[in-house]
Amino acid sequence: MTSPTETSVPTPAPADPAADAPAADAPAEPEKRRRGRPKGSTSTARTTRVVELTLTVSGTADGEWQADLKQGATWLTRGLPVTAAAVSRAAAELHPEVAGPIDSVIGAAREQRAARVAALEAELEQARKALAEMDDAGTPNPGT
Repeated sequence: MTSPTETSVPTPAPADPAADAPAADAPAEPEKRRRGRPKGSTSTARTTRVVELTLTVSGTADGEWQADLKQGATWLTRGLPVTAAAVSRAAAELHPEVAGPIDSVIGAAREQRAARVAALEAELEQARKALAEMDDAGTPNPGT
């Protein structure tokens, strides 16, 4: 008759013999104070509901402004035309550091517009003179 063979399963040796020792044997060191917020504590920012809105105001060199409003990934409005005066007032309400650069951009656009208006007025005056000369040349003189 054959006897059953015994198989032994090797048990792994502990990696650190000191780890098996009870904690009472180790000398108690005072816990060092850690910097920063302790783990697991919650910030008030996490408990406060935050509404994220992104307002983008963009303008062209011609002084035309538009606003885009986005909430998270959803566009609420795009390409809404706004006046330069409204942009300037809104920037002034936000902060002087915001208003300064925006007002300088609006001022430069205004100067370009004024130059364009002056050029168009000069062109219009020349066209009126040319038209008046054509009218004078085309009408017969009654005294001849």
